Parts: sequence; structure tokens; C-alpha cells
Amino acid sequence: MVSGQTALRIRHGLAVWRVPGRSRRRPGVAAWLLAAVIAFAVYLRLASTQAVNSDGASQALQAWDLLHGNVALRGWRLTDVSFYTTEIPEYMLVELVRGLDQNVVHVAAAVTYALATVFAALLAKGSATGREAGVRIAFAAGIMLAPQLGSGTSVLLLSPDHIGTSVPVLLTWLVLERSRPRWYVPVAASVLLAWSMVGDPLVLVIAILPLIVVCAVRLGQQLLARRRTGAGWGGFVRERWYEIALAGGAIAAAAVGEAVPRLIDALGGFSTVPVNSQAASLALIAGRNLRVTGQGLLLLGGAYFPGLPSGASTWFVALHIVGVALASCAVAVTAWRFFRGEALVPQLLFAGIVINVAAFAAGTYAVSLPNIREIAPVLPFAAVLAGRQLPGLLTSGWLFAGRRRARRAVFAALGVVLAGYVAGLGLELTTPPAPPQNAPLTAWLESRHLGTGLSGYWQSNVVTLTSGGTVAVRSVRIAGGRVAGIGSWNYKTAWYDPGVSAADFVVVGPGTFGYSVATARSAILATFGPPARTYDVSGFTVLWWHKNLLADVFGRR
Repeated sequence: MVSGQTALRIRHGLAVWRVPGRSRRRPGVAAWLLAAVIAFAVYLRLASTQAVNSDGASQALQAWDLLHGNVALRGWRLTDVSFYTTEIPEYMLVELVRGLDQNVVHVAAAVTYALATVFAALLAKGSATGREAGVRIAFAAGIMLAPQLGSGTSVLLLSPDHIGTSVPVLLTWLVLERSRPRWYVPVAASVLLAWSMVGDPLVLVIAILPLIVVCAVRLGQQLLARRRTGAGWGGFVRERWYEIALAGGAIAAAAVGEAVPRLIDALGGFSTVPVNSQAASLALIAGRNLRVTGQGLLLLGGAYFPGLPSGASTWFVALHIVGVALASCAVAVTAWRFFRGEALVPQLLFAGIVINVAAFAAGTYAVSLPNIREIAPVLPFAAVLAGRQLPGLLTSGWLFAGRRRARRAVFAALGVVLAGYVAGLGLELTTPPAPPQNAPLTAWLESRHLGTGLSGYWQSNVVTLTSGGTVAVRSVRIAGGRVAGIGSWNYKTAWYDPGVSAADFVVVGPGTFGYSVATARSAILATFGPPARTYDVSGFTVLWWHKNLLADVFGRR
């Protein structure tokens, strides 16, 4: 007797097992994998238009150290975001395949953005099928399709940053979306969120707090409904255990995400710079922060065109205003439905957007457009909401009642906009690849077979990475007219120990140490004395001594 789940067919003497449903899922999985591969190839080319700098190089060096056995990154001083559980493992896997070079940064950035785009499209699709699923995917993927060349691509497709943090968060929401309420689902969500927060404290803002708030709202609504009907408390916990468990798991994730980095530091692993959670003054919020936040939201949507020269590329940028408007409309629709029986995932995405943007506008990071990376997750979150809310809205009876032609015209116009996005992306891909920052300096240092030297942050780790480690430059700072010590972050303390390391040259150039060349040079001479040799290299000055410079700053051992 053959079961309903498995059919056995005998053909030409061979037994062939057929499991209904699996064969139907395989083409879908293959299509998503193909889309991910194509997205990776496109975004790898787009990422190459951005010059690798010391930020991305720092994470590549940390991943390389981890790959070679320094699992806890012992001796490393990182920034306020470690990326220890998010993008550093990704860098490590890339380096395992291709070794240590500047392309690691571009490959990892392309993987990150391709995953963010695919996960956003999957989450936007939800349980829809057929034409509706295709429209949902088109909305979400279309809004994320073509990051604005220049600052937009730099924020979304260069160094490890908060856009990468959106990937595990989207994955967590996919788990909630695709799973039935079972005891292990809140556990899985809690583990994913805790793991992500260890790498980036922003997870607290974009995922953990939203999950707590949304669960609290849903529980509060149920309590009010029971009170109106006179049902009382009996059976409430049993009926609403899922929301209670999700909220409890989120609180546990916050505690673990906060404790683990401190534990690693206490045990001798990496340390981080404290997160700046200080609030800005009301005058600063009104006078600067709100303006920068608004400009940044346009930039994330690829629509920041003020100041751009006239031309085809600017018109393509201006076309992204449509995407920003659609995303804004989807956020507004979700806000209107938030207390009216909205599904869990749209509520989580909406709360994540609101809390993230509000925290950025009220804080001290809203200084300039590059800092808009602090709210980069808003882009995939809003794209998902657009995919989930707008197709139904545009096909609703009250909006286009009896106006089939108008509805078709709107979808045709949106198709033209999407084609414009694809054309704009194609134009962006014609931009030549950018060499790493300070590439001529790196080439000169390699040709002279110089070993290790000192400089400012932006001349340090990028040279070390792009030379493949054959030349190393370590960041130092100047204070009181002398070289005073190690730079602020992204360094390993062993680099500065005269007992195990040596440095015999200093690079001085535009922007080095944050001082003018003359001031920086005088401080260097005051610390190390006259150099044995001086070289002028592509706008930089390289000073070389017959001694270990580390001993003059950090003492002899």
C-alpha cells in the first residue's frame, strides 16, 4: 500500500521515488539561487567603483588574524562596532578562498548587499504566489536595485557596516514569517538576535526593541479586547504564550548581546570603543540633524541629486524619487494599519524604521551624509514594506473602483520606472574600477622593500591590506607637538611592542594625522630626530631612520 506522501512507480524495472511538492519547490529554489548569483556579480562590479580604504582594510586584517588562529581577536582594539559575528566571519570565508588582498572588501560587500536584496525580496513575497508574488518581489528588489553611485554606493557597498547587520535581522524575520507558533521559534529568534547584537549593537535598535514593543502592543490589544468582553485573565497566558515568549527571548538576546563582548574583553579578547548614545540638543536636532536625516533617506533611496551636474546619470538619480515616494507610502500605510490587525513582520519592520530614524535624528551621529550608514537598514526594511503593502493597495477596489484602465496605466508607469532603474544601474556599471586609496604609495613602498612604518589612520591599514601584508603601516596619533601613541581604533597592540615589532619609516601626507604636513612633520622630527633619508612619493613624504621608531614612543623592552 503506497502512502499519500510518497508514490512508488516501477518503470523498466527501476524503482523511482517521487515526493509530491519537492519537485515543485526545486525550480523556485534554483531561481532564487540564480538571482542571488546574478545580484552578486552585478554588485561586485558596482562595489569596485569605490576605493578600498582603511575601514574595510581593518576588518579584512581582523578576519585574516582570526583565520590564523586568533579566535578571540586577542590584542585588538576595534571601533564601537566589532562585526565579530556578522561580517568578519564573512570576510574570513572570502579570504579562505582568495587570500588577503583589496578585492576581499569588494567581494564581501557584494555578498552582503546581494543577500540583503534577496532576503528583502523573499520577505516581501511572504506567502503570495503567482502574479502577486512577482509584483511584490519587483517592488522590493526594484527599490534596492541601483544604489546611488558615489556616496550611496560607498555607504551600501564598501566597508563592513550596518547594511550588513540588516541581513541576519531579515533572516530572523523570515524565520518568524515562515514558522508556525512552536516553542523553538522564539528560541531560534532569540539566538539569532543575540548572535547579531554581539557583532553590532544597532541590532538592539532595529530588531530587539521593535520586537519587544510590537509584542507589548499585541498583548495590550488582547487584554483590552478581553476586558471589553468580560473574559478576564483566565487563559490569557496560555492563549498568548507566543508573543510573551518572543518578548522574553528578545530581552534575553539584549542581555546576551551586551554581556558577551564584555566577557570577551575581560578574558583578553578584543575590546571596543564605547557606543556614543548621547542625545543632541534640541537646537542641534532642529538645525542640523533633521536636515541630514532627510538628505540621508533620499541618499539611501538613490534619489539625492542636489548639486549633481546635469546629465543622464542625474536624471536616473531623480527617477529614484518615485521609489522613495513608494517606500514612504508603504511606511504610512503600515502606520495606519499598525493597530488594526497588521501582521507581525510588517509591524516589526515599521517599528525598526521608526526607532532607528528617531534615534539617529536625536543623537550625535547626524553630522554628515557618510554617517547615514547608521540608518542603512531602513532601505531593505522599507523595500519589504513596499512589496507587502503597495500591490494590494494599487489593486484595491476603493482606490481604482471601476477604473481598470487607470490601474493598468499605473502599473505600466511603474514598469517604466523599473526599466529606468535597470538602465541607471547599467550606466553605473560602466564606471571604471577605482584603485585602493594610496595605491601609488603602496606600490612605491613595495618596490623599495620597506617593512613597517607609521602614519595616520587613513594611510595605515589600507596600505597593509593592498600590499598583501608585504608592507605594513601602523596608525599613530600626534598630541602636544609629538607622536603621542597609538591611533584611536582598529589596531592590534602587538604591532606597537618594540620587543616583537619594529618600524623604521613614517609617511606624512595630505590629511595625515589630521594636521597640516608642516605641523605633522615638525612633531615627527621632535619625536624621532632627523631622518637618515627623505623621499617624495606621489604627494607623500616618506621619512626613514636607522632605528626602531617604536622604542622612542613606547619604550625599550
